[in-house]
Amino acid sequence: METALQNHTDQFFVLTGGPGSGKTTLIEALAAKGYATAPEAGRNIIQDQMTVGGSALPWNDRTLFAELMLAWELRSHHTAARLSGPVFFDRGVPDTLAYLSLSGLPVPAHMEKAAGHFRYNRRVFIAPPWPEIFTQDAERSQDLDEAERTFEALVDTYPRYGYELITLPRTSVEERLAFIFEELDSQNDPLGKGRARPAPDTAG
Repeated sequence: METALQNHTDQFFVLTGGPGSGKTTLIEALAAKGYATAPEAGRNIIQDQMTVGGSALPWNDRTLFAELMLAWELRSHHTAARLSGPVFFDRGVPDTLAYLSLSGLPVPAHMEKAAGHFRYNRRVFIAPPWPEIFTQDAERSQDLDEAERTFEALVDTYPRYGYELITLPRTSVEERLAFIFEELDSQNDPLGKGRARPAPDTAG
């Protein structure tokens, strides 16, 4: 069972990085090319919490915000497990642990367990800080200094859970896409073509 799970999650590719590094734009470009993607937790949680007047916001309750991020990432992982073919994630479970570390908060045992159980391909793409394109908006209140510290927290966190970080070049979206495809092809992780499809039902 564990081997089957690992074989399937080898097709789960994480793109991570600090805010304002072009990561989400790259995920959107992958989706436009027909690849299955999983959206970022943080921005969507902030939008939802602001809509309903909730308190799980990074400027109100970082611990509760982290719990919602973890729940989001686990749901994304379960959703991806029902697909066949590659899935690109806008952040992964270890991002939540890095966020807590960056915030000076303890990482609960259940989050450590989640990072060990809900796995992705061991090669994780990370977008470095990019001052020239960094901007703030309603959901992104961090400044460039915090964006850089977020990157450093991610660099510290992901390898501790057995992942190899591959730094994306600071270049155009198309060139970044080509870099990802070439890197995965060179590591015998062919992406195939088209949108990921639901996995066949093997029950019965």
